[in-house]
Amino acid sequence: MSELRPASFRYAEQDGIGTITLDRPDRLNALTFDVYAELRDFLPRLGVRDEVKVIIVTGAGRGFCSGGDVEDIIGRLVEQDMAQLLAFTRMTGALIASIRAVPKPVIAAVNGVAAGAGAVIALASDFRLIVPDASIAFLFTKVGLSGADMGAAYLLPRIVGLARATELLMLGDKISADEALRIGLVNKVVPMDSLMDDARALAARLAAGPGFGLAMTKTLLNQELDLDFASAIEAEAQGQAICMQMPSFRAAYDAFKARRS
Repeated sequence: MSELRPASFRYAEQDGIGTITLDRPDRLNALTFDVYAELRDFLPRLGVRDEVKVIIVTGAGRGFCSGGDVEDIIGRLVEQDMAQLLAFTRMTGALIASIRAVPKPVIAAVNGVAAGAGAVIALASDFRLIVPDASIAFLFTKVGLSGADMGAAYLLPRIVGLARATELLMLGDKISADEALRIGLVNKVVPMDSLMDDARALAARLAAGPGFGLAMTKTLLNQELDLDFASAIEAEAQGQAICMQMPSFRAAYDAFKARRS
């Protein structure tokens, strides 16, 4: 396939790993209208790109993503009418939906502050690695908005529980990396100097796995959030039967018998 060259962030591709780097370090990688839109459209392109098995999202400099840019976004939103505001909020939600919908694992390598939309981008990823000095804040109520934004009120209770999600979304307080690990919001706290090495090691492990099987796992994790138990059992039965028809199933069986990876 052709080379991908986004205009509003950096992208690199190597060994089956596509790495998106938000690249406004002077603004702690705050999102603009253009970044929101391009990210929303870029992730589905990676979803159908055979060369990419796993996606990493990180930030340049000392921040992961500080949310929507105060000058570029908030300053303009206060001048817009209801139709324009709704178009914007739907676009931001579509970005999070695209992270959940892309049929490949997404790893958030949280190298610094993740606030507002940045916190939700990390939340929507399949894996979250964070450095000790980083923090996470769902700070929407701090600017007079609802803490339920971009799918946060759907995803967060399913990860940390309703009581803790209510606290985080209503108060908007910053939580440390250690606290995020304690409540299950992140998978691992790693040193800053090894963050990307750890992220790439995890990505390499996933890339070496059964791509179709991982995609099916992510699909069913999404679908079963809203299914009753009997429907979930049936969905998994159908999904597994489909996986059993794939060449990777026989290849894995042959490798297991031969005692090789």
